[in-house]
Amino acid sequence: MLHARISGISSYTPDGILDNEMLSQMVDTNDEWITSRVGIKTRHILRDPDKASSYMGIQAVNKLLASTGTPAEEIELVLCATSNPDYRFPSTGSVICDGAKLKNAYSYDIEAACAGFLVALQEARAFVCSGIYKKVIVVATEKMSSMVNYADRQTCPLFGDGAGAVLVEPTGDTSVGVMDAIFHVDGWGRDHLLMVAGGSAKPTTHATVDAGENFLFQDGRAVYKHAVTNMLTSTLDVMKRNNLSVDDVDYLVPHQANLRIIEAVADRAQFPMDKVLVNIEHTGNTSAASIPLCLDEYKDKLKKGDKIVLTAFGAGFTWGAMYLVWDL
Repeated sequence: MLHARISGISSYTPDGILDNEMLSQMVDTNDEWITSRVGIKTRHILRDPDKASSYMGIQAVNKLLASTGTPAEEIELVLCATSNPDYRFPSTGSVICDGAKLKNAYSYDIEAACAGFLVALQEARAFVCSGIYKKVIVVATEKMSSMVNYADRQTCPLFGDGAGAVLVEPTGDTSVGVMDAIFHVDGWGRDHLLMVAGGSAKPTTHATVDAGENFLFQDGRAVYKHAVTNMLTSTLDVMKRNNLSVDDVDYLVPHQANLRIIEAVADRAQFPMDKVLVNIEHTGNTSAASIPLCLDEYKDKLKKGDKIVLTAFGAGFTWGAMYLVWDL
């Protein structure tokens, strides 16, 4: 029986920084208001108008290949999780394959909002465990600044840009790797977190642009409530299914949505904060990229055999949790 293990990890954040003081010059806000509500001080922004989500994904993938010593021609599949594709078509994954010279890889995009990395990792697990592919890259890349309205003080402090990538390979050691995952979706939530225009339901027009409907919209109160409840229940469910107590789990890695959401989930699940990996203060919410960015930042702290629970919640609503035993 094969298991799928993460055999390498990397990330990329652009050099551009948008801090709270800079934001206060753009919109009616201040550092104290932002920090107390969402726990964010700075976020990375890809300011070059000629560079898109694929650019960050290519950087993360190139770093991954270099750090693992993997030849580009050995990669068989690239799963790209993004809500900010370069184009409606072709796929951003295909652009990343071209830019990273992954000539033998097939690729496609996965759109599961902030849960995208976990969903893509679960797909990579299925491909690897079935024996269809042996070397799969999961890359999550989000130019969130491309969909943010910087005149909206409720949402513009939240989001940053970045990318994270992992290499997924088979292992005969069934005690490590991706052990289990639980996912849910409820389309009822779509009205609370979405981009109203730009799709086939409401194509872009002068009127939609003038109305600001081509920017991200979020009903903060509803999203907070459902994010806490659903990340909590999926975390507890995957732990229960695998006979894990809080003492058994070394780290909880939640989607970096909002520090208050993270703290509420940890508190209700009875995880002490020293077992919760958090980097939102200097990255902001990078949607699908947030979990791999966080894992990469803490990789020197993680050790082989660590039991980790990952959880995320995003637009859809879509949410879930994954149980992973670290093998790096």
